[in-house]
Amino acid sequence: MGDVCVRECGERLIIDLSKPSVARMYDHLLGGTDNYQVDRDACEELLHLAPSTRELALVNRAFLVRAVRCLAREHGVRRFLDHGSGLPTRPNVHEVAQQVDPTSEVVYIDNDPVVLAHGEMMLAEDPTTTAVLEADMRDTDGIFESRQVRRLLRDNKPVAALFVSVLHCIPDKDDPWALVRNVAAQLPSGSYLVISQLASDDAELRKSITDFMREITGNSWGQVRSINEVNRYFEGLELLAEPAPVEVSRWHPDSDLAPRQRSEEWIEYGGVARIG
Repeated sequence: MGDVCVRECGERLIIDLSKPSVARMYDHLLGGTDNYQVDRDACEELLHLAPSTRELALVNRAFLVRAVRCLAREHGVRRFLDHGSGLPTRPNVHEVAQQVDPTSEVVYIDNDPVVLAHGEMMLAEDPTTTAVLEADMRDTDGIFESRQVRRLLRDNKPVAALFVSVLHCIPDKDDPWALVRNVAAQLPSGSYLVISQLASDDAELRKSITDFMREITGNSWGQVRSINEVNRYFEGLELLAEPAPVEVSRWHPDSDLAPRQRSEEWIEYGGVARIG
């Protein structure tokens, strides 16, 4: 399977279709159209391994929306830093935040060329309060030295840093726990972290899904983690809404009718925490 050329923002963009993209797979699971057959085929294989995966993607997206709305409406947050933002899925982070306050600002961070192309198109709609930064989310120094993020931090007001369903893309050798701590250390006092991570206490399932995702993405993936490993992200932080991280559909639910996974062989597990 070869490459596909598309035109975004007047430039020629080459998409490698020799392997699926995590961002495009997620888009397909959410019912989006910015994906290809290679991504859909990979999702079907993943659904055989873990049948609740589509529901998992939907409840995670709903968690992101609730968390952003809660922070904007109930805690006065007006600035958001979205790590590994993925393909735009409405409502986007800036749309949710700006429903509360139209002046809310968002910087999206990603290094996927398709995500970046869509992000540039999105900037045309909202160039003053929304920015897209091409960066690997592990490059904390580069991100915080960028013009876009320096502007977000210009007067030391609280910022919400989002790591929603992305930390499992980072292998243990790159220490995602240190990444979260480093970002927290760069943020103003009173800022927040929003974190969710694919998790399971079934060691065999963790290994099978991790091996599968590494194989299909050319080893550009991290790993599913245990509940205790995800809890480590929140050490020393003040959790909001729950006394401990939870399966994310149970975080600050809009109602008892909010969607749930049919089974929980693996879950999106996390929460929202305040940085002192």
